[in-house]
Amino acid sequence: MASREALRAFQSRLAGRLQEARTSGTAAAWLAVEAAGARYLFPLNHAGEIFPCGPIYPVPHVKEWFLGVANLRGGVSGVVDLGAFVTHSHPLPRSDVAQTQSRLVAFSDALNLNCVVLIDKLLGLKSLESFVESTPAAAESPNFFGHSYADLQGVIWQEINLQALTLNPQFLSISA
Repeated sequence: MASREALRAFQSRLAGRLQEARTSGTAAAWLAVEAAGARYLFPLNHAGEIFPCGPIYPVPHVKEWFLGVANLRGGVSGVVDLGAFVTHSHPLPRSDVAQTQSRLVAFSDALNLNCVVLIDKLLGLKSLESFVESTPAAAESPNFFGHSYADLQGVIWQEINLQALTLNPQFLSISA
């Protein structure tokens, strides 16, 4: 019970900081998330609302990383398992505990895509000052990969340009 309350408090603080960063121009530049064991950074101006992971309704004849659709605030949104899409693998099964930490991150309204990505954990907000090294994406990387960043502990964070992702032909081709 205490862990649920702590999680709700964290989410409330994060939502407040996210809104503050968008409106006041604070140093935070990215929403930090984890998916399939990797750390990712979404530019704040590309990320939209964050939802708890509720029921996802499967859709036939789609690629395995397209999990189905979800009812979010009365609208239907497509759900993509980010980890499975990026790694070209099967979506990993999630335990009940892992399911409670999973979130659906919507795209910014400006990107005009009625879709959310399923991530395993929210890790907060990050700024450029959070990192000690930056490396441009390798030539063979997907077109939606931005720079990769190393933090003080040596953990690598991959920036994902959600706008470029919305234009990626593989991302837009969900039929199996």
